Amino acid sequence: MTEQDPRSMNVTDARKELEALQTKVEAADLDYHQKDAPTLSDAEYDRLKRRYLALAEAFPELAEEGTRVESVGAPAASGFGKIAHAVRMMSLGNAFEDQDVEDFAAGLRRYLGLSSDAPLAFTAEPKIDGLSLSLRYENGTLVQAATRGDGAVGENVTENARTIEDIPQQIIGAPEVLEVRGEVYMSHADFEALNVRHAETGGKIFANPRNAAAGSLRQLDAEITRARPLRFFAYSWGELSEPLAETQIDAIERFKSLGFQTNPLTRCCQTIAELLTHYHSIEEQRADLGYDIDGVVYKVNDLALQERLGFRSTTPRWAIAHKFPAELAWTRLDGIDIQVGRTGALSPVARLQPVTVGGVVVSNATLHNEDYIAGLDSKGATIRDGKDIRVGDWVQIYRAGDVIPKVADVDLNRRPDGAEVYAFPTHCPRCNSPAVREEGDAVRRCSGGLICPAQAVEKLKHFVSRAAFDIEGLGAKQVEQFHSDGWIKEPADIFELKERYGSGMQQLKNREGWGDKSATALFAAIDDKRRIEFARLIFGLGIRHVGEVAAKDLALHFRSWAALSEAADLARPAALAHRAADEAELSERQTAQAEERRAKISEVRKAAIAACEVSPDAQAAWDDLISVDGLGPTVALSFSDAFANPEERAAFDRLIAHLEVIEPDAPTEDSPVAGKTVVFTGTLEKMTRAEAKARAEALGAKVSGSVSKKTDILVAGPGAGSKATKAAELGVRTMDEDQWLDLIGQA
Repeated sequence: MTEQDPRSMNVTDARKELEALQTKVEAADLDYHQKDAPTLSDAEYDRLKRRYLALAEAFPELAEEGTRVESVGAPAASGFGKIAHAVRMMSLGNAFEDQDVEDFAAGLRRYLGLSSDAPLAFTAEPKIDGLSLSLRYENGTLVQAATRGDGAVGENVTENARTIEDIPQQIIGAPEVLEVRGEVYMSHADFEALNVRHAETGGKIFANPRNAAAGSLRQLDAEITRARPLRFFAYSWGELSEPLAETQIDAIERFKSLGFQTNPLTRCCQTIAELLTHYHSIEEQRADLGYDIDGVVYKVNDLALQERLGFRSTTPRWAIAHKFPAELAWTRLDGIDIQVGRTGALSPVARLQPVTVGGVVVSNATLHNEDYIAGLDSKGATIRDGKDIRVGDWVQIYRAGDVIPKVADVDLNRRPDGAEVYAFPTHCPRCNSPAVREEGDAVRRCSGGLICPAQAVEKLKHFVSRAAFDIEGLGAKQVEQFHSDGWIKEPADIFELKERYGSGMQQLKNREGWGDKSATALFAAIDDKRRIEFARLIFGLGIRHVGEVAAKDLALHFRSWAALSEAADLARPAALAHRAADEAELSERQTAQAEERRAKISEVRKAAIAACEVSPDAQAAWDDLISVDGLGPTVALSFSDAFANPEERAAFDRLIAHLEVIEPDAPTEDSPVAGKTVVFTGTLEKMTRAEAKARAEALGAKVSGSVSKKTDILVAGPGAGSKATKAAELGVRTMDEDQWLDLIGQA
């Protein structure tokens, strides 16, 4: 795919592409984590993220307008007890090319302030394709075992873990508290033998060793797990009462001395060249290992540097997974189905003649959007040499990251006579409303809104998802059934379910698949979520562009539903003025000559905003809203639209009437910057910007990307520009880096 160099783009095109990338990533996260129906490959998902970062670097003034939707794992299954991890179990960022690994190392050096020739060693170990498990030992005794779950809470599989031969029940010489983390897996030979036994007895046939291992560990009957040939490699740790070692490689050796199986291919490498050499060596051995791996994991070897690098919201900065190239297969495209998502997006899915790709039978694959079918990217440039996709074609299926299938190529020599160019629908297949594609958007969307059953159902599924209200027993299947029967049309209906259908002829327990126990459990689970964290509530509303991170930022900033609602109402005139300015800018960009664009556009924007006659209070509310770190005008406009829509606002109010919202804890008062809003600008010389932000937040401060009346402190390094000027105009306290370090006690 040919992409325009960000350095040659104008700000409008960059903003449009950033917004499109946000939409794609959010939709991909929703499909993967909530629907269990991924539509993007790992490689495509990673490409979107990298493209976003490239644009954000080229247009830092737009980067703050973006939102991130990040998540880890999946919720604990209802059949198991739950265990809260003392230390969160994270996922890993991905690399697919050698250059990605070099970029990863270069980024670490920038973050740490290391020169290109300073020593920076890494460990490299095979990435086992299994199920993550955390084992907790106290005084040398195994006391509990938990799956990763959603990273914060996992499934209690202690009794099942005790049946695995590679997991010792007692260890000698370990710290008083030791959480050993690793991967449960099944060898190829054991997998084949298990499927043979199941075929003979009519049992379940597993698609691949990873599924077999996960299914075997997560049995409610531990004796079934005991009969399954599971194995375990240790490679990491959670809570410790004392350090294991000073380096990653020595910690792995410590595990080995304690009686755990560790991967013999783990190496310590001093250079990136050594890492890549070892990666390719493991890749060559892959077929002969006897167990599935899907890449190599690199970790900074020095544990002190790991601690300094810290974590992003879901991934460590000091580690990355270098994935192997995906596998390919050819098959026939039997049809194209259109799915309608929560935001009305029409997503095409290839219906395939089933084919085995990488040990998994594939019958569906993503087609992304109408441009992708036509052989174009979002900019109109050709992909696949411009070859379009038609029903009846023979297509190449690509499982990037060995997970998600997509159509990679088309064999025109095998195209059947009479195959017609695919006509993408211009009306929603669910409600027949016009499907509109806005300028600059790669996705066509249903305009039906609340009258579209697909959008209503998807919004309800989002509402009950794990990152939102996470109502146990009310998953996608139950939501679809209850909506189809007219029991729930909006979130508030869920909390009236017991009152309306808990007794009488339509009582829930009399429905097929339900009984007294399951109905009672569901009503109890619903009642349990009447008291909900503010951030979960905001995310659960399903407002476009408002992902988990944006929801948390909004919750921390406004702290109450009343304040949030008031801000949305007060800022509405300014939001409309901002939209008018965007439209005026777009019109001007289409007509103005290149050499005069910048001056004219600035004048046009100012005139459009002035014409709206926005009050000072409304403008202040808007400035406050977009000052929320990571929010920006794009998300703020979407947020404002949702609250200004009478039907949506009424639905919000009906929901709130059933809830007790848990407001975020007040910032810590143990530091001189607790509760203050801080903005960093210019060049910092004693720490990187990322380290400065992390340190400020750890001390209870809120770091914003823009200066407003609510800014308490501006930390200005050399090269500070417009933010310093605005701070001076507003009377904001301004200090240099040394003064900041003195203030926080870190001189």
